[in-house]
Amino acid sequence: MSLLWIAVLAASALSFVQKWIGYQVPPEVLERPRISRITTLLPIALLGALVATQAATSGQSLQLDTRLVALGVAALLLWRRVPFLVVVIAAAATAAGLRALGWG
Repeated sequence: MSLLWIAVLAASALSFVQKWIGYQVPPEVLERPRISRITTLLPIALLGALVATQAATSGQSLQLDTRLVALGVAALLLWRRVPFLVVVIAAAATAAGLRALGWG
């Protein structure tokens, strides 16, 4: 068995153990106001970090290109409460149009 498969199996086991430990936490701990606020906001923060990383980096370098402009268009449209499908199409069209013009 290669080192890669050992790492995959170890990561799978650790993931399972972490999930199992989460089920063992008493409900009283999770109902505390501070913990409740953190567990509510954590997915939002992680998703925001993922979007920022994917939109502004390429490999290990900072890359300011059409993706960032498209993200700005999407944020503006979401702020204006435009339907999500329209937001996705407008952001994609913005990025495609800017790339067609030779930017990015």
